[in-house]
Amino acid sequence: MSQTWLKKRLNALELYTVDVILGRRADAGAVVYGAFLQVLSYLFSGIAQLRFWLYRNRILHDQPLGCLVVVVGNLTVGGTGKTPVVEKFARALRDRGRQVAILSRGYKSKQPPVWRRWWRAFTDGAEPPPRIVSDGKRVLLDSEQAGDEPFMLARNLPGVIVLVDKNRVKSGAYAIKKFGCDTLILDDGFQYLPLKGRLNLLLVDKTNPFGNGHLLPRGILREPVKHLKRASYIFLTKSNGERDNELEALIHEHNPDADIIECAHRPQYLQRLGSEERQPLSWLKDRRVGAFSGIATPESFEKFLRDLGAKLMWRERFLDHYRYADEDLTAVFAAAVAAGAECVVTTEKDAVRLPLELGPKATLPLYYLRLEIDIIRGAADFDEAVGRICFPTTKPRS
Repeated sequence: MSQTWLKKRLNALELYTVDVILGRRADAGAVVYGAFLQVLSYLFSGIAQLRFWLYRNRILHDQPLGCLVVVVGNLTVGGTGKTPVVEKFARALRDRGRQVAILSRGYKSKQPPVWRRWWRAFTDGAEPPPRIVSDGKRVLLDSEQAGDEPFMLARNLPGVIVLVDKNRVKSGAYAIKKFGCDTLILDDGFQYLPLKGRLNLLLVDKTNPFGNGHLLPRGILREPVKHLKRASYIFLTKSNGERDNELEALIHEHNPDADIIECAHRPQYLQRLGSEERQPLSWLKDRRVGAFSGIATPESFEKFLRDLGAKLMWRERFLDHYRYADEDLTAVFAAAVAAGAECVVTTEKDAVRLPLELGPKATLPLYYLRLEIDIIRGAADFDEAVGRICFPTTKPRS
């Protein structure tokens, strides 16, 4: 059995599971599979609730590090637009003179070989230090070694330390001792309880706040909706500017004192891969485009392209964090050419998983769409939000 065949089967199972969770399948097999996932969901819920209870009752203890800790996370898996928010916060804090480190677990990053880890444990005896994606001056790891989001943050944030380790207490202590950091941002850290945040920023995707309401693996929730109460501030992302009174009422039901800051992801420009060429958004108007992505919510990316006037001739959706092989890219360009596309567009997160030198397989120009965060409601702009949250005149809520 080849690894390629196994990979395809696992990808097919994952896609089928996503379809069942999102209600896209209604056949008998999907009903049975959904019931099986529901049983696992009850088990997951019990384990999650027990874990929170152990920390709440101080049976398990968090480990303070003596500096400002800002947690950015969500109740659901993927798709809330967290990375641009982390980037914007880190940049604003850096520009105000803070020594900032972003701590990430490096989801789906390539681990060092097992033999190397065993050899280190045998010869050194100490835990290995966290992997340094950026020392604030240089990007030291690629996206495969660092993970997509940490690499993208490191590339876009000179002057900010980016570390990867599952043990964020260890990497936080390392950032303080090695780099003199006074501010730690936990990327996707809402469920990471060993390091308690002074500020918990919870992101909620306004287009799909809590999925079908079930916990993993039957739904997309990592913890119950009632845990909205743990947030210091709530960011409603992917907003179209219209108030959602029902969603806001649900938030205030569980967290009456929560400040709600509404924001939108705004396209900025198109950057061509492997080149300095940059195109304005107006360049997409009436242009025939092929699109591909491997993100949690490909629909939002494709909608951006349509809203900008692109004619979407062909599109392909891969699994979230999918790492592209040469044959995938060859197939992408062939399909786009066959559909009559003039260019191919992907997301910035996908772009970091592509080689800079595409070679002869790139039969069409390939661009990625750069997105940034804008505040719509709750603050005049992002800097004001950062100032109000991280530099308050009164003591923040825990």
